[in-house]
Amino acid sequence: MPHHHHDGHCSHESQDHDHDHSHSSNDLGPSDNLFPHIDRANVIALNATGEGSVVIKPWDQRNNEEVFLESDADDQLILRIPFTGSVRLRALLLKAGPGDQTPTKVALFANEPSMDFNDISDKAPVQEFNVPQDRNVAEYAVKTAKFSNVSSLTLFFPASQGADATRIYYVGVLGHWTERKRDPVITVYEAQANLADHEKIQGTDGNFSTTQS
Repeated sequence: MPHHHHDGHCSHESQDHDHDHSHSSNDLGPSDNLFPHIDRANVIALNATGEGSVVIKPWDQRNNEEVFLESDADDQLILRIPFTGSVRLRALLLKAGPGDQTPTKVALFANEPSMDFNDISDKAPVQEFNVPQDRNVAEYAVKTAKFSNVSSLTLFFPASQGADATRIYYVGVLGHWTERKRDPVITVYEAQANLADHEKIQGTDGNFSTTQS
């Protein structure tokens, strides 16, 4: 069962000026919100009426229902979300609906950056969740071990709960982000170049060079 985020309770409990850190924490949402690490410019929605990035909202806009994404030709929808680094995913946040425009379920695929509708039938999702009709943001805890080194997350919404179109208001992800480790590769090349230089230098002393090889 998803965990629902009911807003307004925690913030009202700490109104003292001595607790300014609590206010900033509430505004930012969960400390492991990966919104800053989503490559929003390259978020792709397939069979959608708009840009996929419109539902990748900051935490304080998660309940905004003025901006949303709807499926187009039918009620199926694919959303491809790339990250700016490597992600260990903890949970998916989702706000959808209303009513029968809520998707029946959401299927999650890791590291399938070019997946489209032709690929769906050939690939099994890493995990999937049934989506209840609810106007709150729901949190779906994933099997972290299966999403431990994710560079992109693809969401597939196979059908609505009866409407002609599926509607999504908000998509968020929680987890741990690390920068892609490109430096070790460069270091290896540099190490090889340095070794070659040393061998050339040592080559002036034939006996020493022969011993090293």
